[in-house]
Amino acid sequence: MSSRDKIFSAIRKNKPESVPYTEPDLSLVINYPDLYGQFSTVLTAIGGSCKEVASVAAAKEFIASIDKGAFVIDTTGEYPSNLAHLSPTELSGVDTAIIRGGVAVAENGSIWVTEENMVNRLLPFIAQQLILVIHEKDLVPTMHQAYERISVNETGFGVFIAGPSKTADIEQSLVIGAHGPCGMMAVVIRN
Repeated sequence: MSSRDKIFSAIRKNKPESVPYTEPDLSLVINYPDLYGQFSTVLTAIGGSCKEVASVAAAKEFIASIDKGAFVIDTTGEYPSNLAHLSPTELSGVDTAIIRGGVAVAENGSIWVTEENMVNRLLPFIAQQLILVIHEKDLVPTMHQAYERISVNETGFGVFIAGPSKTADIEQSLVIGAHGPCGMMAVVIRN
């Protein structure tokens, strides 16, 4: 018997018994008494920012008051009809993208964004600044609850976005904005 056969034989003899998979008890999953507070704290810790507003009108007013640069695409309102077909070159100069977000996760500061809301898949990744507008009712404690609320079959492409683009090397040099937005803000409508 070859060494290879001896090894495989030993593995087969010591194979553990199969056990049935059991669904996790989601009642034991982490819960936060203040979802917005947790979401805001985590998003800020990972390099993003969070702004609380009282209504949709207040969100629009706040967004209008900040300097967004010269080339802004706001998919929450009127946008160019050809936006979905713009090339990377045509989108390369976008200073700020304003996009409606979906489910937001308190445990990791991420926001689910669908292709329908971003209109062009490149937009949230090519803009220098990203503003995601969400409703407080869409905050959930964990990814378990987030996945219960999204349906990729209905929305197609979607992505969880958490903070600005970040990368680090082995020497722990953190670079923000290396391959995506330099800044990300969540505007949370709390009503």
